[in-house]
Amino acid sequence: MSFLSASRSICKSLALGSVVVAIVTVSCTSKSSSGRARIAVPLEINSDAVNINTADAAGLQRIPHIGEKLAADIIEYRQSHGPFRRPEHLLLVNGVSDKRFREIRQLVRVD
Repeated sequence: MSFLSASRSICKSLALGSVVVAIVTVSCTSKSSSGRARIAVPLEINSDAVNINTADAAGLQRIPHIGEKLAADIIEYRQSHGPFRRPEHLLLVNGVSDKRFREIRQLVRVD
């Protein structure tokens, strides 16, 4: 009998048509071998996800970790640069870190 352990971490997410997938790195080890693989896993978007292109400050503040200042920064960025084409473009807004984005990814959308 072999012992198998696996760990995974989300590297990034991307939109493929209307489906959003997460690229996941999976590391597996057993007594006889080990390896790593990248696979695409569908990412479920919350049905109450906020459209970051149309939400006002109050709507953006419904998203955890987004307060009054960050909501204003998101709106200012959107007005200066146009609508976000992908949720990942929130990372371009000062104050949205990679960690914060990963925490809110399933709660935001663009149409």
